[in-house]
Amino acid sequence: MNNNKVIDLSHVINENVTVFPGMELPIFNNIEIDGYREKKITMYSHTATHIDAPYHVIKNSKTLDEFPIDKFFGKALMIDCKALSGQRITAEFLMPHEEKIRQSRFVIFNSGWSHKWKSPTYFKDFPTLDAAAATYLTTFGLNGIGLDSISLDAVDDDALPNHHIVLSHDILIVENLCNLDAIMHDEFIFQCFPLKIEKADGSPIRAVAIV
Repeated sequence: MNNNKVIDLSHVINENVTVFPGMELPIFNNIEIDGYREKKITMYSHTATHIDAPYHVIKNSKTLDEFPIDKFFGKALMIDCKALSGQRITAEFLMPHEEKIRQSRFVIFNSGWSHKWKSPTYFKDFPTLDAAAATYLTTFGLNGIGLDSISLDAVDDDALPNHHIVLSHDILIVENLCNLDAIMHDEFIFQCFPLKIEKADGSPIRAVAIV
């Protein structure tokens, strides 16, 4: 008997979705012709719950379609960082989790920020890695790092240092996760399959946890 529980970790995509400051909202056009219906959707590749490829910030690097499909699937460790509002996540904070990180393909940070979705406070004071912590995470051969906030870097940090550190090691970034509190374990199977878009710098995903 299969006792696995599948938990949806993805925000709904609609015309009122929260987007990075300055990014245009998706546009939906409903089309009905000769008895059939479809939506024409215009949106950026980094809309809602999505995944970043190295090519997002690094020239001549990998796009999502250049990775094998198993890059987007694997054991995950969730780390609670709710107590770090307005602070940095340090290597020292991560070190007690080192053995579990070593056994994982993904590290997922639960800051509680998804509860601020569709609020101006969503863009402020969420915990971010410092450079030492980002570098520390590159030593484990991870497939990706996930978070329930808008970015791996502070919104006002145009240099995107954490993006450059982890993406240069082919570690994918999954942003805008939600519903992490529904996962009652710190270890689970994580899936974050992107659309199969040629030369994709990023893609919306349907992220799920299998517990």
